[in-house]
Amino acid sequence: MKKILTLLALAALVSSALSAQETTRSISDKEIIKKGWNFGPLPVVGFDSDLGFQYGLCCDIFNYGDGTRYPSYDYKINVEASTYTKGSSVLRCYGDFKTLIPDGKLFFDVTYFNAPKFEFYGFNGFASPFTPDMAFVSDVTMYGRNILVPTQVSDGRKSVANWMSRNQFRAVVSMQKKIVGGLNWTAGLAYYNIKTGDINREKLAGGDADKLGWYDSQVTLYNLYRGRGLIRPEEAEGGNVTQLKAGITYDTRDHDSDPTRGFNIEATFYYAPDLLDRTDTYNHTNGGILFMGSQYVPVVGDKLTFAYRVGAQYTLFGNVPFYFMNNMNSMFFRKMYTEGLGGNASVRGIHRNGVIGDGFALLNAELRWRALEFRFINQNWGLAFNPFFDCGQVIKTHLLGKQEAARYMGNPEMLINHVYYSGEKEHLHCTAGCGLKLVMNHNMVISFEAARAFSANDGTGLWTNIGFNYLF
Repeated sequence: MKKILTLLALAALVSSALSAQETTRSISDKEIIKKGWNFGPLPVVGFDSDLGFQYGLCCDIFNYGDGTRYPSYDYKINVEASTYTKGSSVLRCYGDFKTLIPDGKLFFDVTYFNAPKFEFYGFNGFASPFTPDMAFVSDVTMYGRNILVPTQVSDGRKSVANWMSRNQFRAVVSMQKKIVGGLNWTAGLAYYNIKTGDINREKLAGGDADKLGWYDSQVTLYNLYRGRGLIRPEEAEGGNVTQLKAGITYDTRDHDSDPTRGFNIEATFYYAPDLLDRTDTYNHTNGGILFMGSQYVPVVGDKLTFAYRVGAQYTLFGNVPFYFMNNMNSMFFRKMYTEGLGGNASVRGIHRNGVIGDGFALLNAELRWRALEFRFINQNWGLAFNPFFDCGQVIKTHLLGKQEAARYMGNPEMLINHVYYSGEKEHLHCTAGCGLKLVMNHNMVISFEAARAFSANDGTGLWTNIGFNYLF
């Protein structure tokens, strides 16, 4: 925790030293001022180390009004249908309306995620050990106890240790209304229906009897947690979450998608009453607070920008079910996936959902260098690079006492075979990498990013992602 506070203080001092805030972006005389409707249909061709290659179709629809607000828009609507080679698929529609509410905006998001192979690495970061290429094949009886036996994967075989299935339907609507200057009040409503379970081993084997036998012999971490009670019976197969949100934002950015100066700060309180899944044994009513603050500091005009984001989410009361602990409860979304820590929405370079608990903190810092600007097919284009450093950690643990007790469920002499609890204290998870951005009309950002985690427990190899938008 001291390391996080030190990093946050350092980021604040650097930004204060460099700060020269302006709230308007200068537009080059050579730029084409966009007016009215602008359609950007595109094939979806992407890649994510956690999900595989992505393919499908999407369309960005902008309305710039009379052009006096350019590069800001009046309305934006995006629709997407895509799938990934590792089995996941997405259907999404979202909209951002800046002039529908006077001195405010309205945002909505309706998305369905289908993930037959969804990652689960346990709770509380470093407290849960991760061993690449290790399968949990069987339980054997030794010393009168059941001992889990890990097996090294080889010969092209795959481990299913960290896989489960998850389907999610998400519907969110949020609004913002100006108080004074860049200060706004916000309110929102969100609904999630989530179904979780074991992976489909027959589908995974694809009719190959040898593969099916190998997959059937394995035990997943999801099932191990269920068997030990670390995932409670009432939440093991998913459920419903309804959230009420209220908060404030402070926004002085010169632009939403490609800012070069200004602040964007969000403080949101969320409350999730257990309205639909009430049981006699366990109640999932909970509430908490999220803070996300970013600043964009011009270093060399609009060509070079230092950008950083600090954030935290903390459960104040109640019980968050395991299937919702990874959700980042922001009022307005920049990325399609709003989960972490890990993956392309929070700490880049950590395997997706690798660090989850009842509270987290994060820091993202990057330099954004706009190396080239040009005009093509009657659109304004820019090419940018963004080397970055990310870090984060769990600041409120989930069921750590039970995890620690689980360490002694097997024979103490065989703890090397244990997968529930590492005995390691949670600390910062750090990554570094670089990105390449292709920006159209300062609004549509095609992104390539690559990063590597500092610790093997957070993932091995190079994490890469091809998608849309800056992280923040």
